[in-house]
Amino acid sequence: MQLDNTAAIVTGGASGLGAATAKALADKGAAVYALDLPAAVQAGPSVPGVTYVATDVTDEEQVRAAVAQASSSAPLRVVVNCAGIGPSARILGKKGVHDLGLYAKVIQVNLIGSFTVLAVAAEAISQTEPDEHGQRGVIINTASIAAFDGQVGQAAYSSSKGGIVGLTLPAARDLAQYGIRVMTIAPGIVETPMLATVSDEFRAGLAAGVPFPQRLARPEEYAQLALAIVDHDYLNGEVIRMDGALRMAPR
Repeated sequence: MQLDNTAAIVTGGASGLGAATAKALADKGAAVYALDLPAAVQAGPSVPGVTYVATDVTDEEQVRAAVAQASSSAPLRVVVNCAGIGPSARILGKKGVHDLGLYAKVIQVNLIGSFTVLAVAAEAISQTEPDEHGQRGVIINTASIAAFDGQVGQAAYSSSKGGIVGLTLPAARDLAQYGIRVMTIAPGIVETPMLATVSDEFRAGLAAGVPFPQRLARPEEYAQLALAIVDHDYLNGEVIRMDGALRMAPR
């Protein structure tokens, strides 16, 4: 899949995994549209080739508007879903039962939001001209190793990411007739803004649990893998763990 003279969408594109991916795609020649919440867009970086679009992925109309904007400049070929939240709560805690509204919100953002972007973007991609191999585009979703090794307090988060894993193959099969591939990356522990508030000692402890390399992953490594998936036309319907062989303990 060639990126020159094409458009790409990255959700959660103002920080962390999304920001690194948006920059990597822009560096390869794509016109990138980084979707994120208004506050994140205002505080986000300025990167050549990246247009920031205030978008709530749980709002279908906002997603449709953003996809239309991206599709108006060049053929939409790549979509990377990085938007997500990860609050922690036990099913039964000191304050009682897990907040059911919080559970629903995590599913709404991480799973339904990703599906909304995937579906609306797939419609736009399907209307583009295919290349000589019948390809029209690739959609990359973000799961987590928590989909497989969910820890104490991750019931909501693991549920949402497990849904992304389960979505991967049927989405790839559904969209195959349009020349659209669907892949998922399941990162381990990545050095993102969500870890910025914890101590160096805590980060070192997390890194020590990774077999090799014994460090936290970098957002740029997620972006590198996303580019490899875009470039590798035979990757489809699969989940790739990017975790240094880490398998999470119960807590």
